[in-house]
Amino acid sequence: MTVEEQVLKIGADAKAASRKLAKLSTRKKNAILEAMAEELDAQRAFIQSENEKDLEAGRAAGLTPAMLDRLELTDARIDSMIKGLRDVAVLNDPVGHEISTWNRPNGLEIHKRRVPIGVIGIIFESRPNVTCDAAALCFKTSNTVILRGGKEAIHSNLAIASAMQKGGEAKGMPANAIQLIPTTDREAVRVMSQMTAYLDLIIPRGGEGLIRAVMEMAHVPVIKHYTGVCHTYVDASANLSMALRISENAKCQRPGVCNAMETLLVHKDIAAEFLPAMGEILEKRHVEMRGDEATCKLIGSAVPATEEDWRTEYVDLILSIRVVDDVNAAVEHINTYGSGHSDAIVSEDDKATVTFLNEVDSATVYVNASTRFTDGAEFGMGAEIGVSTDKLHARGPMGLEELTTYKFVIEGKGQIRE
Repeated sequence: MTVEEQVLKIGADAKAASRKLAKLSTRKKNAILEAMAEELDAQRAFIQSENEKDLEAGRAAGLTPAMLDRLELTDARIDSMIKGLRDVAVLNDPVGHEISTWNRPNGLEIHKRRVPIGVIGIIFESRPNVTCDAAALCFKTSNTVILRGGKEAIHSNLAIASAMQKGGEAKGMPANAIQLIPTTDREAVRVMSQMTAYLDLIIPRGGEGLIRAVMEMAHVPVIKHYTGVCHTYVDASANLSMALRISENAKCQRPGVCNAMETLLVHKDIAAEFLPAMGEILEKRHVEMRGDEATCKLIGSAVPATEEDWRTEYVDLILSIRVVDDVNAAVEHINTYGSGHSDAIVSEDDKATVTFLNEVDSATVYVNASTRFTDGAEFGMGAEIGVSTDKLHARGPMGLEELTTYKFVIEGKGQIRE
């Protein structure tokens, strides 16, 4: 069987499974999610042994420490996946929710109700926990899912998907409700993104190259989880000790993820006090600093930033730093170079804060908090499918509601249109 034949069969199986999945009650779906969690825990040792194969291959291929960190499945991360499944199980099921209802003068009663999208394809790189998170959210919303992970995590992804399938099917999950494409051949991505007969939506999660490739090939709707060029702006009015903590956390707590800070903007009036202290913290955390002329004068270890640095998602211990005139200059920088993901202001000035919140065109904006909170679980949404930098049909962390669409149900008593 060719790659194309294999992927098309997976698509056909997913379409058939979607009709069965749509009939499951919320209670049944929740029981199945719990069974998945139990099986994931039962297969923990096997999943970690398969993950070690991927880590060994990644080290041999020269993956950066940050990329290896994204790939590793520690006990804590497996615990997090299990918790994510259970968290999703107790969340409200949006399917069937009545968004609104109204009556027409002719007596027609119109209902707008949430329904599953149908068959969703997820293409992702590096982080094997996405296999679990994406499958759980799609399943809870009665969507079948076709997963295609990166070659660097193939063993981990297959092990996780197998555990979820085994646990779920033992409790009555329709076969093929969750499928993972078992080949790393790039042809699978092309076929998947063009199978309009079976796929209703495709969501690419990964680097800019992957997302652009999917956008160029896709014949089905795409929701982009684009680059995370996230900013923190430290205003002249900021509490500087707070600003130091927030900036350190945003950059260093986990640098290899999309909501980590990539550029630090500092008001010129506090730069001389703030930047040397910030530089000292970042040096201890082994962060490479790339700054404008003012930054390089204040932090001796900083190297000159290039124009490209302001647009770069490093996903590593590298940070761009710029001194700006005021909040308006910070907003201008963010809207010029940012990716519309997550941006924060540290400020005690209400006017500056309102300007920032109203004018920064990003999916999530923060006041006096780290950008690292942009996450479905942190927002109380359970696991997330990712963070959309699109404006249609979803924006920001995508939870359950964002994985549904709606339809109109009209109830009449024999009305006809005159």
